[in-house]
Amino acid sequence: MVISIKDGLKLIGISIVCCCAVFVCTFMLNYYMDVFPLRDRLTEQSMVFLYEAQIATAKFTSVITGGVLGLVAAGMLVFYIKIYVDSHSQQIGIIKALGYSRVQVALRFWVFGLSAFIGCALGFACGWAAMRFIYDGLTIEGIGEIPINFHAELLVGLVIAPSVLFTVIACLYAYVSVSRPVMWLLRGTGKNIKIKKNNKFKSRSFLAAMCFETLKNKKVLVFFVAFSCFCFAAMVQMGLSMENLTTATMGYMILAIGLILAVITMFMAITSLLRGNSKNISIMRAFGYSMKECALSVLGGFVPFAFIGFGVGTAYQYGLLQLMVNLVFADVAEVPEYHFNVPVFFITLASFIVCYAGVMAYYMLKINKISLKETMLEN
Repeated sequence: MVISIKDGLKLIGISIVCCCAVFVCTFMLNYYMDVFPLRDRLTEQSMVFLYEAQIATAKFTSVITGGVLGLVAAGMLVFYIKIYVDSHSQQIGIIKALGYSRVQVALRFWVFGLSAFIGCALGFACGWAAMRFIYDGLTIEGIGEIPINFHAELLVGLVIAPSVLFTVIACLYAYVSVSRPVMWLLRGTGKNIKIKKNNKFKSRSFLAAMCFETLKNKKVLVFFVAFSCFCFAAMVQMGLSMENLTTATMGYMILAIGLILAVITMFMAITSLLRGNSKNISIMRAFGYSMKECALSVLGGFVPFAFIGFGVGTAYQYGLLQLMVNLVFADVAEVPEYHFNVPVFFITLASFIVCYAGVMAYYMLKINKISLKETMLEN
């Protein structure tokens, strides 16, 4: 078994998440490092308060964006490696049977770190391309035009270090994943299967039981679906509600990042779900179940979690903006109070329902095209 560079490049979702995180952190941290030495130019106390608020915003945004998106990207990396190990378990079993150690097999997974490197490098480059535009929107009266300086430590901290960290995570998780006994790997099973009787299914229809089992066995996908809707709700409402707190450019940027993250994570989750249930769906279609029944049994259980994610995202963005106004801009004059934006909430909710329904309709059509013959040949 050879893990090619092509396998690592398939993780485009991780690249995009890393790109978004590094993009924001690049210009925010660079701005912080360029503005920090200029405090002595300020004479009026109001300017000092604005300066400190801008500094706090840069640090606050970088920590929130980099921390949250970094954890999501790491989770996606682990998820992809698990899928790869499960789908290539027989090849891994043969390699181990030939005498290769767990360390030798795990080290081949270094290529999965390429996705993080590409995303971080692209985000860093895009951050520098937008630097002057961002600086012009974050000017502080009394300082004048802020010079843009290159800080090598940011290149190390935002590109090189995350790439190395993700490569180490990939190898370590692969080392744990390939610890399964050779016979289990050769049989294509990830764990010792125990069949247990479940009397709860007696009172459920087949479709309801399948929906329940899909949720039970795909807990990671439940998280990614909820996170996708969380990003949509939080970032769209935040981007549209910040016109009095920051520049319009920053608001649109947050909105765009939220939409990108929502699309990527939803696509990754639903595509992986259908791929893992293709055999079940094709058999159901062969037994006469309709496209709608197949879709509800596989996708229907995720709907409540999608709305839970939307609700949590709404509460999160409100709490975050309240924190910014009451903590970061507490001493800055002429900063308006922030109140929950009801019109934006209903606009976002309506958009969310339409978009989510469109996604489900698209994947229902994908389900209708799943062929029993092709599925059996693949497996």
